Amino acid sequence: MTREEAEILLRNRFGIDRFYDEQWDVIQLLLKGERVLLIEKTGYGKSLCFQFPSVILPGITVVFSPLIALMRDQVNKLKSLGVSAECINSNQTTGENLSVIERAKSGAIKILYIAPERQDNSDWTEAARTLKISLIVVDEAHCISVWGHDFRPSFRRIINLVKLLPKGLPVIATTATATTRVENDVASQIGGGITIIRGRLLRENLRLYVVKVRNEDEKMIWLGKYLLNNEGSGIIYTGTRVNTEIYSKWFEYLKIPSTSYSAGLDAATRVETEKGLKENRWKCIISTNALGMGIDKPDIRFIIHTQIPQSPIHYYQEIGRAGRDGLPADIILFYNPEDKSLPVSFIEGGRPSARKYEQVMAAIRHEPLGEKDLMRKTNLKQTPVRVIKSDLMEQGIIREALYGRSKKFEYIPGAPKLDTSVFEQLRALKTSELDKMIDYVETRESRMKFLCRFLGDSTNTEYSNCDNTGLEKIRITEDPVLLKKLEDFRGDYFPLLDVESAKSKIVNGVASSFYGVSNVGNAIHRSKYENGGEFPDFLLIQTLRAFRKRFGQEKFDIIICVPPTISGDLVRNFAVKLSGTLKIPISHELVKCRKTAEQKIFENSCLKTDNVRDAFSYNNPENIRGKKILLIDDVFDSGATIKEIGRYLTNLGAANIAPLVIAKTIGGDLHD
Repeated sequence: MTREEAEILLRNRFGIDRFYDEQWDVIQLLLKGERVLLIEKTGYGKSLCFQFPSVILPGITVVFSPLIALMRDQVNKLKSLGVSAECINSNQTTGENLSVIERAKSGAIKILYIAPERQDNSDWTEAARTLKISLIVVDEAHCISVWGHDFRPSFRRIINLVKLLPKGLPVIATTATATTRVENDVASQIGGGITIIRGRLLRENLRLYVVKVRNEDEKMIWLGKYLLNNEGSGIIYTGTRVNTEIYSKWFEYLKIPSTSYSAGLDAATRVETEKGLKENRWKCIISTNALGMGIDKPDIRFIIHTQIPQSPIHYYQEIGRAGRDGLPADIILFYNPEDKSLPVSFIEGGRPSARKYEQVMAAIRHEPLGEKDLMRKTNLKQTPVRVIKSDLMEQGIIREALYGRSKKFEYIPGAPKLDTSVFEQLRALKTSELDKMIDYVETRESRMKFLCRFLGDSTNTEYSNCDNTGLEKIRITEDPVLLKKLEDFRGDYFPLLDVESAKSKIVNGVASSFYGVSNVGNAIHRSKYENGGEFPDFLLIQTLRAFRKRFGQEKFDIIICVPPTISGDLVRNFAVKLSGTLKIPISHELVKCRKTAEQKIFENSCLKTDNVRDAFSYNNPENIRGKKILLIDDVFDSGATIKEIGRYLTNLGAANIAPLVIAKTIGGDLHD
């Protein structure tokens, strides 16, 4: 097929007039059965490089992608063009995924998107042997490399499949973010005389700024002013889920249409939020890094980071979602030196210490264990447990085995000694990349040139698209009106306690504040741990405000307080004051029937739940039946204690249990 013939098909099938030269080069290589690594900027059109040959090749194209949003976007777009496409992922039901597999086996699907993690699924493994595969696509290929910014062990298993492919079956790996080190690693893994095509990374329509701030108030006030006075919609990235909520509520208070997004949302809410972004229902979405990769919205007019990312790679990836239509877009990074602690914690959490590896190995040496049992034995969170067991399997130290119907991990006799050198190198690399991100903040040269050079694009170009090369610097100025609004907002914003369950009469409750973002946490700490006396009256006033806003129209029959672990009568006395003010009778009949430890010593939800399971009793249970209960505690962390009491009181016949606490922690919220 000549280029002219191909572009006729391109116009008829995809509604696009012509290929970029590099696109046509890639397509020619794939049609010849070769392997390609394509490194091109976000918005370049990398997907067309495999979608077009998929239409021509006789069998099915399998696209491995970690991005469920991208799958949905591309499948819907392909269907609208008359190309049969489907996806398999964890957001779909087992029945939906099985139906897709059967259609793929029958030859009814031309392009199949699948999450790499699904390779562990037996239905997919069996189907893959029978599919007539014509092309394999590894999207976001930097995930293959441990040196990549989003390494995923499941991507390594794609390489196992690639190695089994017959000679002459084409493979393409695509990414927008690969340093020279990552490029070489990916190329060597895919092998087969791979051709590397690297384009220019410069995006001249992106206007890059760094704004130095002293505190969170300056960020919130400046953002309020910016959103009220600028056209278009965009994305605001924060480091934690709590911050997505705080910023979203602040903008809502200013009557700016916005919503929050994080990995904690259910699948349906994620889909609806992504749809709202594309339809411009929101002025902005405030998100952790869970949003953005694969979002096909060409007119994102601004991307703002409220906290410094872990590396220039992360930053380039995220800002690349703006201005895909070629029109100007603002790229703004706030920087406060204190913000560095958050990416440092990500680096520490992303690669567990050698001590934690030894904990896991010791537990599995003793007996085969499943994932939850491992969490219980080691007191580690789910993410580090998963990272560690993947690494130990890769090094041939443990293996997965079937015990009855359960999968467990067992120690391999004669296994090699754990090699931590790669982990240490990786930690050093991540620390170095964070240092480079600080260099980006402080640089006086072109910011775009800095990013391109870091990512291996050394094209000699003059740049004029940042606050170091012609654009006016953004400086923080006082705004008394918005400062007053922020103060009013803080006195009227109360975090939700998400505890509702189909098996319990407990309802979502409310806290008077977040523990770590105001003087509330300090006051609680003084009273509990520094002999500071009763909780001060301002906590009572703030908690009453939270109650009236959340439950002001409801009638309660009784107040019950959570029995203490170490705080003595602090919560009891606080609840008595609430009872007197609200004129709701108080009961002290809820007690502990066994000793429990402080919840904060446990790292994971399994142990927190175990710690309080069946730990409570009520002295006169007949007095609970049919009652509406206001449940009082000082600090809400995982919610395990509140949920357990809610379950217990439900079993006693309570009609409704509403939690009210002084503060909600932000602990354990350092992930997307």
